[in-house]
Amino acid sequence: MTEVLFIATRRPEFGILTDTVVKFRDRDAKVYLAGTFHMEPVTEELSGAALEGVHQLPRGLSRRSTSVRRKAKASPAGMRVWLQAQRDRWLRRRALSAQVLVALDPGAVYTVWRLSQYNPTAEAHFGVAAGLRALDKLREQGTVARQAGIPALGAVAKDVRRSIDGIPAAMMRTATARPVMRSTLGARLWRSAVTAPGVPVKARVAASRYVAEGMQWAGRTSGAAIALTSAAAKIPDHAVRAELLYEGVMTEIARGISPRDLDKAVGAQLAHADEQYAKGDYEVASEALNKALFLDFHRVLHIDQLSSPLAGDAQGYIKRLHGSTAFQAVSRARGRRTPPAAPPTDRPLRLLVTTSANANFLHHILALYEDHPQVELRYLDLAAQRSLKRIAWAGRLMLEDRLADGTSDYQADVERLMRPHLDWADTVFLDWSVGPAAMLTTIDPGDTRIVVRLHSYEAFTRWPHMTDFSRVDDLIFVAPHVRDLVTSLVPQLRSESAPRMHLLDNAMELSGFVRPKSADARFNLGLIGVSQVAKDPLWAVDVLKRVREHDERYRLLLVGGDMDPKTSKATSDYLKLFERELAPLVESGAVVRLGPTDDVPGALTDIGVILSSSVREGCHVGLMEGAASAALPVVRDWPFYAGRANSARTLYPEGWVVESPEEAAQRILDITSTEESWQKAGGLASEHAVSTWDWSVVQKQFDRLFLDEV
Repeated sequence: MTEVLFIATRRPEFGILTDTVVKFRDRDAKVYLAGTFHMEPVTEELSGAALEGVHQLPRGLSRRSTSVRRKAKASPAGMRVWLQAQRDRWLRRRALSAQVLVALDPGAVYTVWRLSQYNPTAEAHFGVAAGLRALDKLREQGTVARQAGIPALGAVAKDVRRSIDGIPAAMMRTATARPVMRSTLGARLWRSAVTAPGVPVKARVAASRYVAEGMQWAGRTSGAAIALTSAAAKIPDHAVRAELLYEGVMTEIARGISPRDLDKAVGAQLAHADEQYAKGDYEVASEALNKALFLDFHRVLHIDQLSSPLAGDAQGYIKRLHGSTAFQAVSRARGRRTPPAAPPTDRPLRLLVTTSANANFLHHILALYEDHPQVELRYLDLAAQRSLKRIAWAGRLMLEDRLADGTSDYQADVERLMRPHLDWADTVFLDWSVGPAAMLTTIDPGDTRIVVRLHSYEAFTRWPHMTDFSRVDDLIFVAPHVRDLVTSLVPQLRSESAPRMHLLDNAMELSGFVRPKSADARFNLGLIGVSQVAKDPLWAVDVLKRVREHDERYRLLLVGGDMDPKTSKATSDYLKLFERELAPLVESGAVVRLGPTDDVPGALTDIGVILSSSVREGCHVGLMEGAASAALPVVRDWPFYAGRANSARTLYPEGWVVESPEEAAQRILDITSTEESWQKAGGLASEHAVSTWDWSVVQKQFDRLFLDEV
């Protein structure tokens, strides 16, 4: 039996539609109707038309991206209909199985034409009469089943070569459609075709992109990446090769996959940057270098995973970067013309505290120096002013300025916007060594002292590699293991021009966490902060399951907001796995999700064991707060740093750190076995935390840093 698919954008005359369907059914055809017009008010009329199936197509673009909506706004009506309908699964399935496609009105013509490109054996027509004639022709010839055969390699290669001569994009998409790419043979043939000798560069590039698109439609993400990177290997032009490799790697990164050809893609961008830098084209060179850094330090590789290339051989990982002449020009120490002035003795120190949108670790510092008799304080949030925010995160412009040796318009903008703040301040304290640090060190600070604090996150980003630390006087780290990693990555920090380095704990008011705990807190495990993959809450769930094998009174309390699946595909994948594991435990009461709270000390009164399940941390604030509350600390030996000279084991007292979930469960069972042992261990933890990390202790370190003679 022949299948016919009607497409309509306007409500049809139902009497005529019914008569039409009868004519098609008399010719032994099944008729389906898909429409963008509002079908719900005419459900009864449609049901009386004897159609085999009816489907409501999307009536707008509210669920599509901004770029698609913008494209639709500028497109003819027929193309807008296609943009609405093209992702509809029912439509695609019916279009692929139909022998006749019919547009019932002018608005549907473009959509029928596009569908015919995916099903080239189908008859595609405008109007019922033309559709009936096509059906009669098929009946006379004998209905030919739709062929999804695979073209021979020679034919495929020929099509690729001919694409340079103007074969429409839709034709290429037909040849690389989903059914072909789902076939292992088809995918292999196409990969061979895009690397065939004698194919012009333009044709090879175009074909590889169509093949990649088809493979992605077919769910072959890595196949799509291989098509692009394989084609790139046959292209001599640095710029074109680098762009194809970049697209290939980003295809996998977008799906949360660590790309297999990252080295090639980064290397190609660096080669392109070096070539253009040698020619004096700093704009193009900076664009290529920016892409290389973006790929090398993409968050999917380092932040949204449970591992990172930097956790293994950090110096080996960045070796290729430091071999680039363009990057060497960027990372060259410029130094400062004059040393910073000594703190004033005849007036208060003018202290400028600045960050960009993230003041999470500044509240106590700002409160201290706001009323300090020896300090005149100003606070500057760079994200609060559009002009400052623009220059603070303009990575490519920073690179161009360094390549041009400070002669770009960007440096002039930084001077104009930041010099008034530098001229006022004796000392600038910049929190977070990210974009603003790279921006600020673009210019000479004069005699103003520059202090930058680097937490942990920054070590896995490109920003320390774009910062001129020869213009930073003091660099603060929150933990020794973070200092070790960053200094191994950034050669400037191992040179004579390196700033003074300090280890200062975060400002935390821990004494307020010392409160009586509830009666059942001994059996409550707590995890504060589950919003990042690096927190690895599945490790905590594993520990919970192990202790519950011995005593079902144990529960896990989760404090904080959930992960945002929009952060990246890698985060989304982890979150799905976590939710699947958590669902039965939440239902049984073994896990309690407390969500975000402004009263962490209050939440900790119900927590008797505080966990640090992370794969990496700087200094785990939630763990320190839990310890201060007299919860038993159980710290995973953070895998990113385990076994190194400095790690969680050197940051925390002996006994707090465990190697495995088994060891964690045993520590919990041993110490919480009696009320007395649990309270004793919690008391010792609280005493250590408050005496070591409380703001009353740490503030003296900041006073020495800012107010003492350096």
